[in-house]
Amino acid sequence: MTEPSELATTPNVIPYVDPHSGPKRLLTIDIVPPRTVSANPALIPFASVDGRQYVVVWGSVSFEIPADRNVHVSVHCLANYTGHYQPTPYASIILYPNSAPERLAAQLTSSGMGAFVPVG
Repeated sequence: MTEPSELATTPNVIPYVDPHSGPKRLLTIDIVPPRTVSANPALIPFASVDGRQYVVVWGSVSFEIPADRNVHVSVHCLANYTGHYQPTPYASIILYPNSAPERLAAQLTSSGMGAFVPVG
């Protein structure tokens, strides 16, 4: 078994959990809630990295991701409408190989799709 990377042991960074022995990099996502979140505090944000879902918080969340291959990232939320959780709008992106840290904002809208935009 290999030792966790320095990035994976950094506080507040979610480690990459699938097998990958290549280089890794830091991805930070600023998750901006839809306007309806103040009207419906039951919206729960989720982030997915290569299909692994994580319950996260509104605001910034950081992940360790592979730097030498494509990585699929998405953000969505579940809403508790009438006692049943339903998926709501989401943002989805494929990140191409790169060794530099990356920061994105995920803007979820109440009208349909969300979007990722670069930060900085």
